[in-house]
Amino acid sequence: MRVKREVPQEHAHENILRAVNVLLQLDNPDNIQDAVFGLLGNAAAAQGIGNIADPDCLHQATADQAFTNAKAAGDVDGMTNALIFRALERNTGSVGLKSVLCESIKAVNPEIAALTQHQDPASDGAAELNKQITTELARQIAAIGGDPLLANEASTFAPGEIGDPTGAGNTCDDADDAAGCINSLGLRVDDLTEDEILAAVADVAGAGAGNATGNANANNNTGNACNAGNAGNANKGKGNANLGNANVGKGNANVGNANVGNANAGLLQNCNAAINFGATSDGRKEDAFEPADLSLFNHGSAQNIGIISSFICQQISNRCDVGASIATTCQSAIQASTGLVGAAAANAFNAALGL
Repeated sequence: MRVKREVPQEHAHENILRAVNVLLQLDNPDNIQDAVFGLLGNAAAAQGIGNIADPDCLHQATADQAFTNAKAAGDVDGMTNALIFRALERNTGSVGLKSVLCESIKAVNPEIAALTQHQDPASDGAAELNKQITTELARQIAAIGGDPLLANEASTFAPGEIGDPTGAGNTCDDADDAAGCINSLGLRVDDLTEDEILAAVADVAGAGAGNATGNANANNNTGNACNAGNAGNANKGKGNANLGNANVGKGNANVGNANVGNANAGLLQNCNAAINFGATSDGRKEDAFEPADLSLFNHGSAQNIGIISSFICQQISNRCDVGASIATTCQSAIQASTGLVGAAAANAFNAALGL
């Protein structure tokens, strides 16, 4: 009996696909035609394989080259997208059929070598396997200083029905949806909860530019490029901290008016690195934290301010075109918000940056 192939889904994660294509073209010695070919079955992949001999390894090779290019540019976002791409599910011949792993080529980058692609969610053992893949993805993202919560971007669809004559599963495929139709249509089934990811990366050495994730700070920083361990520069001051003004330091003047705030307000006047607390743009039912300027700091909302503050601090030097002094101050801003909740935490972070 001939089984109809599963319908295409290679453009389901179009946001990741586009990002990796940009990276790939920075330096493409193997002449891979497009990142999308790595997500196709072997017959279709052969049309854009370039100099890669094994179509089962085109997916890995594409991710590996994209990661190499991003690393050379010091692009943490790019490296993160390359890692997510490596973990995406490939098309297979039918619902429930696993894709073949790459065995003939070893990845140059150990971060890529540590990962494999998601498998069809209807295949045997896929639920546990895909969860393991996302767990490792989160750890690799954290180790390069990225946001490990983005690991769920690689999650796939709900399982389809084995033997479905349409081969449709629960998929989508839209090359025109820049956000990825799996996201836009709410079809992505995340492998891990936020707490599971934070627990998975808690012992990642070097996460966030040398700062172990989940350190002594109560905000459970993950992927933090700002060394939140520098608490001495921003003592949140139990009992002496005016929440509205976010006093930090023993007996020091209000941060918003003190040296830190005034020194940095001018540097950040054209770059809004503030955090908002309240109703969010991504439809979360409860109030939460999110960047005030999502065009600069594109991150989903979170109920833990540490997730947003660490992401902003990780990106601030590149996105705001400012020097190391702002990155140092961002460490203090994280500390200023540590232990506070709601709007008080957001106000403390913003005031410490002079915003």
